[in-house]
Amino acid sequence: MNISYNWLKEYVDFDLTPDEVAAALTSIGLETGSVEEVQTIKGGLEGLVIGEVLTCAPHPNSDHMHVTTVNLGQGEPVQIVCGAPNVATGQKVVVATLGTKLYDGDECFTIKRSKLRGIESIGMICAEDEIGIGTDHAGIIVLPNTAVPGTLAKDYYNIKSDYVLEVDITPNRADACSHYGVARDLYAYLIQNGKSTTLKKPSVDAFAVENHDLDIDVTVENTEACPRYAGVTVKGVTVKESPEWLQNKLRVIGLRPINNVVDITNYIVHAFGQPLHCFDADKIKGGKIVVKTMPEGTPFITLDGEERKLSDRDLMICDAEKPMCIAGVFGGLDSGSTEATKDVFLESAYFHPTWIRKSARRHGLNTDASFRFERGIDPNATIYCLKMAALMVKELAGGAISCEIKDVCTGDLGKYFIVSLTYEKVHSLIGKVIPVETIKSIVSSLEMKIVDETSEGLVLSIPPYRVDVQRDCDVIEDILRIYGYNNVEIPTTLKSSLTTKGEHDKSNKLQNLVAEQLVGCGFNEILNNSLTRAAYYNESESYPLKNAVKLLNPLSADLNVMRQSLLFGGLESISHNANRKNADLKFFEFGNCYYYNEEKKNPEKVLAAYSESYHLGLWITGKKVSNSWAHADEDSSVYELKAYVENVFRRLGLDMKNLVVGNLVNDIYATALSVQTRGGKLLATMGVMTKKILKGFDIDNEVYYADLNWKELMKAIRSVKVGYTEIPKFPAVKRDLALLLDKKIQFAEIEKIAYETEKKLLKEVELFDVYEGKNMEAGKKSYAVSFMLQDEAQTLNDKTIDKIMSKLVKNLEDKLDAKLR
Repeated sequence: MNISYNWLKEYVDFDLTPDEVAAALTSIGLETGSVEEVQTIKGGLEGLVIGEVLTCAPHPNSDHMHVTTVNLGQGEPVQIVCGAPNVATGQKVVVATLGTKLYDGDECFTIKRSKLRGIESIGMICAEDEIGIGTDHAGIIVLPNTAVPGTLAKDYYNIKSDYVLEVDITPNRADACSHYGVARDLYAYLIQNGKSTTLKKPSVDAFAVENHDLDIDVTVENTEACPRYAGVTVKGVTVKESPEWLQNKLRVIGLRPINNVVDITNYIVHAFGQPLHCFDADKIKGGKIVVKTMPEGTPFITLDGEERKLSDRDLMICDAEKPMCIAGVFGGLDSGSTEATKDVFLESAYFHPTWIRKSARRHGLNTDASFRFERGIDPNATIYCLKMAALMVKELAGGAISCEIKDVCTGDLGKYFIVSLTYEKVHSLIGKVIPVETIKSIVSSLEMKIVDETSEGLVLSIPPYRVDVQRDCDVIEDILRIYGYNNVEIPTTLKSSLTTKGEHDKSNKLQNLVAEQLVGCGFNEILNNSLTRAAYYNESESYPLKNAVKLLNPLSADLNVMRQSLLFGGLESISHNANRKNADLKFFEFGNCYYYNEEKKNPEKVLAAYSESYHLGLWITGKKVSNSWAHADEDSSVYELKAYVENVFRRLGLDMKNLVVGNLVNDIYATALSVQTRGGKLLATMGVMTKKILKGFDIDNEVYYADLNWKELMKAIRSVKVGYTEIPKFPAVKRDLALLLDKKIQFAEIEKIAYETEKKLLKEVELFDVYEGKNMEAGKKSYAVSFMLQDEAQTLNDKTIDKIMSKLVKNLEDKLDAKLR
């Protein structure tokens, strides 16, 4: 939110510089991102001075120009050629001297010494639009005779620079969504830091009803959504351009002036945080305002010209015949004031934050009004701001206040919160003993009333605009931020308790080890949002949409469910990089995935249907080697991915010989493997992504993806202990077999049978060649497989080796119908 430095000074006295104000606000929780100097008139009228026309003669070579001599208050008079028809001797004028920069929108031109029709001109006598103080270009500016030559134009027009502070308002600080709200906090800071200051609020005592010529009745049918609604009429107004001071206030904070009546409502909302709406009273049919909801699906055209279908939970401001605006969110197409407006009805209300927030999200609208209403405004400021607006309308647009204020208020709205505070808890939470008088000074400066006091603590009455302060810990937080976080010393002792490492500690340690291992292999870690698009799961069989955890109030359609898989976030990252000419990628990510199971729904256990599991995702795409002088270009492959997965398993202490590897068929992978424990728990899947999924992300290259269920991996290694063995003293023996097999048989099946055949001496099984070509039976292929045998106690003899190999060949022949080539 933009806060004007000069505007802030209207409510609180201080002598801090803009940067000091920014630092002070940041220290008390209103983080200020930037401080920017702004000028109400571009260029700040630099280089412009007041001059007096001493002589004025017709230009000898022009029928409309004049040659003048102008006294600039110092030095010799200068000669200026002027084309304005109204220039004359004795006038006081505004002169742009040599080197002055003048602006026309975004364009800038510099005044230089020049010749006009052969006559030298040293400067320029200016019109209103040329220096930015108006729009008139009919002639030059003629000032009153009291103007003194030599006076700087910026001093004459009282042009002052302002500074805009960009304050980041957290969602809980609805009370700080205005200049006066920020001034309140700054006042408390100044008091705490020993500065002499006062907090000022303009008086509305001058408000008075002048007649009863325009009475508009107010009825609130939905008091839950609208606990308070107030309004007043002003008759005989003139809608026109706002005065310069009001336009400048709005421009400085980034608002575009519209007309005097609308600008007043914008001024009030940014000054005091109370949104207002100004209706053309002549367009209120039946002379009646009704606050109610409309039937589901009612069409309504908003101020932006768009037709919207209303919900029966949208609160509407209606007249006797039709809805006029969405309460607290957006006006209707014909609800505002125009230059033809003569009578106005000013609205000031308190709407229920939840109703406004849901309506704003439902229609995709975010306005200054909804921003404040949905956070909770001050219900006690409603009438004050209405009176202020009415007085300003009278002052700037004329007219007369023509009815009593209609104030419909229900319940105990505006009631102060009562909070009991003990000094012991203050000292305990803050970590420092703060003097009692300091505590009382801080709460008083924050407009909290002390209704009772004992030696143990205080009973406080909290104003209703502090919707975030309703407990003693909230008050303590306020005390601390005003006292100053930096004023709480860091203790020299540390209090701690000894704990033992648990499963989470082990998991975190192994995550770091595996992450370092993958980074060492050329991977980059990515971190994607847990919120994702429901569209990814619409047609998915592996991750059906019915199992997605859906958000009740999503920020957008792109973030409306929680992810069931890390897959799609990784593909988004690959697409993002590939579109920027970075296609050779290796990514990994640790993260939670979330699931909903309708069958487990239990009214007594709300969370029973929801679960989450921790996963590790690996993605490989593009080239493994590219542009290398020592190696030909080589594409990445699924076998490379398989090696990385096996290395992760090995690093965790899992032996692939003790796991079950099988084929996997689903809609995610074109070709894939699954890795399970012998008990059937799925540890990982890996394979080649389908073209259909890749096409949805505009990815042209093959993508190889592995999904490791980290939670199940941690369970699988609970009993695993890392050990070591000495390097064997006796040599290993290798035997190779060329096997003729059916094409459907995978190497994993050979490996499994081999380890089952010889569990003690068989140490390693490797596939070193695959042949499918000429002189091969139809439907067959040849595998060349190496078997490594080793006895750690003695040297193997031929008899033992031959016995093992014979048994191995027989098992392969029996179980796989393999034949030796």
